[in-house]
Amino acid sequence: MGTGTAGTGTDETVGERRRLINVAYRLLGSLAEAEDAVQEAYARWYALPRSRQDEIVSPGAWLTTVTGRVCLDVLGSARARRERYVGAWLPDPLPDRTEWGHGPGTDPADQMVLDESVSMAFLVVLESMTPAERVAFVLHDVFRYPFAEIAGILRRTPAACKQLAASARRRVRDARAPATATAGAVRADVVRQVKEAWEAKDIAALVDLLDPAAVMTADGGGNAGAAPRPIEGGARIAQYMAAIAQKAPGLELLERSVNGAPGIVARRCGAVLTVAAFEVAEGRVTRVWAVRNPDKLRPWIG
Repeated sequence: MGTGTAGTGTDETVGERRRLINVAYRLLGSLAEAEDAVQEAYARWYALPRSRQDEIVSPGAWLTTVTGRVCLDVLGSARARRERYVGAWLPDPLPDRTEWGHGPGTDPADQMVLDESVSMAFLVVLESMTPAERVAFVLHDVFRYPFAEIAGILRRTPAACKQLAASARRRVRDARAPATATAGAVRADVVRQVKEAWEAKDIAALVDLLDPAAVMTADGGGNAGAAPRPIEGGARIAQYMAAIAQKAPGLELLERSVNGAPGIVARRCGAVLTVAAFEVAEGRVTRVWAVRNPDKLRPWIG
């Protein structure tokens, strides 16, 4: 970034929005909260006197610092809000807009870079971190920010930020299944078989595709029916999935990318009811995350 001289600072800040949305979503796991955080950062930028803007050498770095601090505050209050949340809380699922006939737009979901750092499995692990760990880890390990810059956001020393990132890294390592993650093509094939077995209400086929110790977590947010607690065990999950299909005649299942990985979207009469993400290891499904809260499915309309 160049020096923020007159006539260039504002132009630079406009181009930063996509990167800031990507940072904020990974920090918060919520598209709406990410957009609010970025909007707040821009509001603070435009509230600065022009003379102060011109003094700022890197408007992008300034906006990142402010966005990071806003996200830190949101994360601090999120824990209490999520304790009041009805049922399990899951991160917002992200569509691949090209699969829905959309080109890049201005909606936050359209700005997302879909890579491993937005996979549902990764975001769920991030939820287990302290706010400071999450900020240090995401900014350093995902976005390659130096600890000297992260120190300014967290108001801690670079050494302390390095320790926070190391602690977060251990959480990620400990949360990973000992089994080797299944390659993309095989994973897509497993998800396709799950879709076909689900459509056929074939419990035996579903049991074969699910790891015996698989866990399914559903997020209805009190706005849609969902299992209030995680369902444990492949056989129980298979029975639950078959029962859903039985109770919803006309349910249409689509293979779609969810957070950059193979997933399933369930529609009825054209309305998206469920977006399911999967973790697959050694050719079997080990985790299912089913988002049913309509507030989190708005980017899937269209």
